[in-house]
Amino acid sequence: MSKARAFFQLIKFRLALTVAFSSAIGYLLGAHELDWGRAALVLVGGLAVTGAANTINQIFEIDLDKLMKRTAKRPLPLGIVSVQEAWIFTVILGVAGLALLTFVFNPVAAALSLISLILYGFIYTPLKTISPICVAVGAIPGGMPPLIGWVAATGYLGPEGWILFGIQFMWQFPHFWAIAWVLDEDYKKAGFKMLPTPGKKDLRTAFQIMTYTLVLIPLSLLPFYFGMTSTTYPMVAAICGVLFLMQTFYLMRTVSKKAAMSIMFGSFLYLPIVQIALVLDKI
Repeated sequence: MSKARAFFQLIKFRLALTVAFSSAIGYLLGAHELDWGRAALVLVGGLAVTGAANTINQIFEIDLDKLMKRTAKRPLPLGIVSVQEAWIFTVILGVAGLALLTFVFNPVAAALSLISLILYGFIYTPLKTISPICVAVGAIPGGMPPLIGWVAATGYLGPEGWILFGIQFMWQFPHFWAIAWVLDEDYKKAGFKMLPTPGKKDLRTAFQIMTYTLVLIPLSLLPFYFGMTSTTYPMVAAICGVLFLMQTFYLMRTVSKKAAMSIMFGSFLYLPIVQIALVLDKI
């Protein structure tokens, strides 16, 4: 593995791009006119800050990553990148992303991004081996990107931005718990406590996944009630929400890894479809 490829892997590009994509969505929804160039700049800023947070996560978990099959071949456990190099890379990425958001957009958007980075890198990361509450803590920076995008466009923390945050915040729970169910054996090797108390792959956990997915449906309809969209978006959101919910019923019925995997992939589809529907409805 080359050094350049190793640094690219540190940012967890696909994950970071998904996060940054939702910040661009938030910008497009908040902007008076659809400015794709500025939306792309929000995406770049979000990508840099998220990449920095992901690198911090790997620095702190270097010894734990060595224990898991899924993460043992990451650049830090393999020694391709040193911890010192990773920290320098983090600072460069973080400063560049925050500077872009501050000077091209506004300090409020940058401040929210900094809070997200701190919560994810320095609070959520160590909590993963302490308590399942880590998922709720991690859901805060995970839900921030569309709010950051909205604030980058508007300059203020309006109710519309908080609605976008709320949808993505609530989505994190079935998403993360489904991943934790699928990767439970690997996570246990590192001592990660990701599944809700008592941390078992049972009906109780499946019921909690279903409950949070159920709450997501009315939450996803709030943009319509607040006049952010016309009638097309709520129909898309409702259909996606019901299909997502049906997957959780399958998990409750079978309590199987296959059903959890179905929810995991379903969650990857749900969020971008709903967010793209929001933007298309505005267009």
